[in-house]
Parts: sequence; structure tokens; C-alpha cells
Amino acid sequence: MQRLALFDLDNTLVNLDEAFQAWAAEFADMHGLEREAVDWLIELDQAGYPHREVFFAKVRDRFSLSETVEELWGRYRKRMPCLVRCQPEVLDGLLQLRASGWKVAIVTNGTADNQLGKIEQTRLSEAVDAYALSGIEGIRKPDRRLFEIAAKRCGVALDSGGWVIGDNLVADIAGGRGAGLRTIWVDRGTWLDQEHDADYVVTDVLQAMGILHGEG
Repeated sequence: MQRLALFDLDNTLVNLDEAFQAWAAEFADMHGLEREAVDWLIELDQAGYPHREVFFAKVRDRFSLSETVEELWGRYRKRMPCLVRCQPEVLDGLLQLRASGWKVAIVTNGTADNQLGKIEQTRLSEAVDAYALSGIEGIRKPDRRLFEIAAKRCGVALDSGGWVIGDNLVADIAGGRGAGLRTIWVDRGTWLDQEHDADYVVTDVLQAMGILHGEG
């Protein structure tokens, strides 16, 4: 099997939950909301509203905001890349994989401006060979074609195998398996009692990188 590693972005290479909490606190301060508003925003995010148009429609109604949903969502997309952090150890780990002969890419769902901003702001763009973003390609994981785009940009064919590393059991693990790839699930405790067929389960992406070194 070729040395191809396709990494998810949010809550895999970067801690999106931590960045969201920082955004929620800023948002509450900006609109003069109480601390309870921060807790409500975090709970709403965790309740499963990944599409931010729906999320911000609920936020606008809850706090009777004058801004439109589009304005709220646009400000969020502009701000989040500045709040997301990537650990230096993760950047170093990606570079070490590449130095060991691995082709490394990011495959992520999300709007183009938000996801590309995160990749550039965290300098992940300098640590990987390529990336494929659903907001640019018009294809979302678990669709095999998004993984194929990433592999092609790494100069290899997806049919020769590789790995998908991510925290989402549907987009990453089922998507990776459907694309004929081996998978490592970064279990962040948000998929309780869910069956899966990941080849490995870890709690941190650095552990996943250690597995790849062993497999390589």
C-alpha cells in the first residue's frame, strides 16, 4: 500500500471546538449577552447543526438580533480562521511524515473562505502536499471523488490505497472505507456507542501519525 495520508481538518488537525468556544465568548460580549448565552451557543453547536445558515437563523431568533443570517454567518467565517490553532507538534508531525516518504493532504468539508482561511492562518498549507475542500470542489465527504482529488494533487492514484484520518464516523471513516482506504478514527467522545469499522482508534492525531510511521 502506498504512503498516502488524507487528514480531516476540523477537530482532527485543529481544535475547532476550542476555537468555537472563543468565538462564542466574543460574540456574547459584542452583543451584550450574559454568560448563559455562551453556554447556549455551545450547546446549539453540539446539538448537530453543522450548516451554519440553520445555526445562525436559530441564533438570530433567540437573541432578536438585527443582523441578517447572511451577515452573522459571514462574520463568523471571517473570524474563525483567526481563532483556530494548530499545535506545533502537529505541524512537525506532518512534515516528518513527508520527510519519511508520505504524501499528505487535507480533505475537508466546509465553505471555501472559512476552511482555506484556517489552512493558511495555521500554516498547514506549508505542511502538506495538497488539499481538497468541498466548498471549492462542490463535492462533500463521504463522496469518494473528494478523496480522489486530494490523491491526484499529491501525484498518486487513490486506487493504490492509503489512509484517511478523521473524527467523523460518516464523512471520514465510512467515506474512507468506501474509497478503499484504511482508516484511523480520532475519537473525541462525541459518537457514543456508535458502531464503526475503523482500522485504528486514537484520541489524538499525533497518535495517528505514530501509527502511520509504524505502518510505513
